[in-house]
Amino acid sequence: MTTAADDFDRWIRNDFVALNTLLEEAHFAAEGRIPDDRPELATARRRIGREGAELVGRITDVGALHVLPTKDDERYELLGSVGLYLGACRRHEIEGPQSAAWPLAQLLASSLGVVPRFVFAHQALYNRAVGDTFRTFTSLADERAFILYNGLSVLAYQRTAAALRRVPALGVSSPLTAYLLREARSGLEDVLDLGRTLSKTLDVDRFFLNIRPYFKAHRVGGVEYRGVNAGDFAAINTIDVLLGLCSPYDPFYQALLTEKYPYMPPEDQATLRATVTAEPLLDAFVRETAASPLTPQLRDNAELFLAVCRLHGAASAFHHHRLVVPFLQAPAARAPQEQESGTADLTTSGPPLHVVMGTLARLVDLRTARQRPETNGGARPALDRLRQALDAAPPAHL
Repeated sequence: MTTAADDFDRWIRNDFVALNTLLEEAHFAAEGRIPDDRPELATARRRIGREGAELVGRITDVGALHVLPTKDDERYELLGSVGLYLGACRRHEIEGPQSAAWPLAQLLASSLGVVPRFVFAHQALYNRAVGDTFRTFTSLADERAFILYNGLSVLAYQRTAAALRRVPALGVSSPLTAYLLREARSGLEDVLDLGRTLSKTLDVDRFFLNIRPYFKAHRVGGVEYRGVNAGDFAAINTIDVLLGLCSPYDPFYQALLTEKYPYMPPEDQATLRATVTAEPLLDAFVRETAASPLTPQLRDNAELFLAVCRLHGAASAFHHHRLVVPFLQAPAARAPQEQESGTADLTTSGPPLHVVMGTLARLVDLRTARQRPETNGGARPALDRLRQALDAAPPAHL
């Protein structure tokens, strides 16, 4: 026997996708404008609003709430499906029917301690495939590629973070630490390779016109929640903090962590809480290399550590300069103003585009250890001390 939630899931995977795809092909053909002279498009928008509201309504009918998932991961997945419906209503400017989904979204979110909307985790890691196909808004190849390669990048970041989290218990001079640092290096090499593949695969106009609009902020009840960010996972921040490139005591970085916290999966929230109290590996390496003699193992580990830092910075810089700038900033500059309700609507985060780009650029500078006057050098002075200690020490064979 199927439940109301099963019926909703089936609709999300089939009719919902077909209706959105029809609308997106029309948007693309009209260069992003909303065609208002085609009855079949108006019908598609009405169907999305009405059918989604009816199916969600069956889930929340009095007497039916006892069939809601009892497991956290199942409730989180259902919240993602409800969020996809709300995101489509926002994208297609459907007003009215979507309010029927607000109570369910709020109920699921409050039970999990997260925001009542879909986030990137719902598309990347809490997205059960059926018949080789995971949930999407459309059947467009570019949307699938965007989710696939970003999702694989998240897995690679998580592999890197998991390796680095084990280092403090072993110590930075342990031969076992060398294995973990090589694993971290491999994960970040994958991140960089996946970013390169995505930049070559994804079409700029398809992303800007047909994918980005679903990620915008939207209201649930009386509150507007910011849009989707593919970085809403703890792994990348775990790497930032454990490497020592970013500090949770830095007001700028602290504000970023606080803002993204409810947009992460519940287990990522716990991981982030544990990470911010850990000693940065950079501090441990600087402290131990300052003592003499410098052992061969410590030297090897320190060189591996510096390589991991360089790769983390390189992956961050590539993402910013080869994905964010050409896929968001450049097309936004040539988008007709009347297509958007102001420059703030061009981003998923809420602030105007230039503010968002400035924040992202500053974050790249931290991850690449580029000195900025307002950051007092960030991690650069400590990295320089570590490199100087390695250069000053005699070769291991002497």
